Amino acid sequence: MGDTGDTRPVYQRIADDLRRQIDEGTLAVGARIPSRSELKRAYEASDQTVDRAVRVLKSAGYAEGQFGRGVFVTDRAPVGTLLRSTGAVDSPFAARIAAMGRETGAAVVWEATSTTALAPERIACRLGVDPESRVMCTQYEYLADRRPVQLATSWEPLEITEGTDVVFPERGPYARRGVRGRLAAIGIRVVRAVELVGARPATSPEAESLGCSPGQCVTAVERTHYDEDGRAVETSDIVVRADRWRLEYGITFAG
Repeated sequence: MGDTGDTRPVYQRIADDLRRQIDEGTLAVGARIPSRSELKRAYEASDQTVDRAVRVLKSAGYAEGQFGRGVFVTDRAPVGTLLRSTGAVDSPFAARIAAMGRETGAAVVWEATSTTALAPERIACRLGVDPESRVMCTQYEYLADRRPVQLATSWEPLEITEGTDVVFPERGPYARRGVRGRLAAIGIRVVRAVELVGARPATSPEAESLGCSPGQCVTAVERTHYDEDGRAVETSDIVVRADRWRLEYGITFAG
């Protein structure tokens, strides 16, 4: 097992050793991680210990299981950079994914489902409305070659859009024009957006959609659009794999 003075738990030592082999290229992308029996012999460890070490690799995005075949090294190279700036479009993620499709020939689409709902407390707080106010909730999946690469959920107060041509973000004459373009059609001028960017473990449904392991790190963006009166007119949660996408923020200095 190596240095007996090493105080790390055995499972962590195994995981770190495998991670080092992956980082150094000894275990290349697509290579099979040694089986449980192979790891037990190599590290003189129990089933539970090697299983825990492999779970650590999966959670960190270094490996994924393939049913009936084993565990394999995943491709962790970033897909690209998503630029955020004052002039960025409503959904830079969608724009970058579409550009990726043009560059690579991948079939890029997005799917959306809109339903009326009552605003959860945290969403009501972001929108500045009473809890359980009626909202239009739209869930998005952005896909490249039929594989989801971004998830998003948007909420818009129905007191603003109900009865108008823009009540459904992805239907009607102003579909797919983004928040600013759609709301401009009903006389609302969106002048700014605020984004809060964080990292958290993927939930099981997110992991299943994004092709990663539950608990693997994702980048989560909370974005809220405001009109010229300072009223929140839309808020959304955006989720991408942290190991595949980087965010770039452009900052302009006045004067």
